[in-house]
Amino acid sequence: MAAGAVDVRRVKQEIRQRIWRLLEERGVAAFPRPVYGRIPNFVGAREAAERVTRLPEWRAARVVKANPDAPQRWLRLAALQQGKKLLMATPRLCEGFLLLDPARIPPGLYQKASTIRGAFSLGERIAIEQLEARLGKIDFIVTGSVAVDRKGRRLGKGEGYAEIEYAVLRELGLVGEDTPIATTIHDLQLVDEIPRSPYDLTLDYAATPTKLLHFRNREPRPPGILWDMLSCEKYHEIPLLKQLARMKRVDMTRCETRR
Repeated sequence: MAAGAVDVRRVKQEIRQRIWRLLEERGVAAFPRPVYGRIPNFVGAREAAERVTRLPEWRAARVVKANPDAPQRWLRLAALQQGKKLLMATPRLCEGFLLLDPARIPPGLYQKASTIRGAFSLGERIAIEQLEARLGKIDFIVTGSVAVDRKGRRLGKGEGYAEIEYAVLRELGLVGEDTPIATTIHDLQLVDEIPRSPYDLTLDYAATPTKLLHFRNREPRPPGILWDMLSCEKYHEIPLLKQLARMKRVDMTRCETRR
């Protein structure tokens, strides 16, 4: 691996460790704890979510894609309560995506459906080849973050699932360069600068308990899966990547021969 790539990974991990430690030390980390190794939940997550729900793009959205992590639960709940279809990635994308249609879930169960366990029992597993027919375009994306910088760059846990989820949906034509992406973070998760890799997502918005940041000049996003950079470990770990490679007729011989 090139020295520059090693340095970027090292710096990113140093930022993560600093943020996780800071949230715990300042007493703003919330359940589940400790937050190390997680998209950290935080005190004020509900207030941050409310700022996102005031955005015109959110209000106009018919279909929202969201991550399954704890701090973004309030946005998943808001989507259901406001009659929006919710597409949720399963943890580590092991079981692909879940579709939660508020028209098919009793309103009294929206709270349960907004949790990971509840989504599995009340949502519907949906194959990637069915997504377009069932959803059409995705209008708004919610993602989790460990840290965000002033340019709209973000850090996740370091495993790349948010990037893969976005890239899969972009390969399928369900999202585009201009699909709004927002995250919710504590104010302490805002940093000066995060180094960026070619596959990293950039944000349009980051909401904290005290403010809303709009990144009007954010950098372009990856146009889909960067197959040449995709690790064979991820390729074999996530079944839908193999399926997508077949659909797109991508030659992944380099990974198939390493089983």
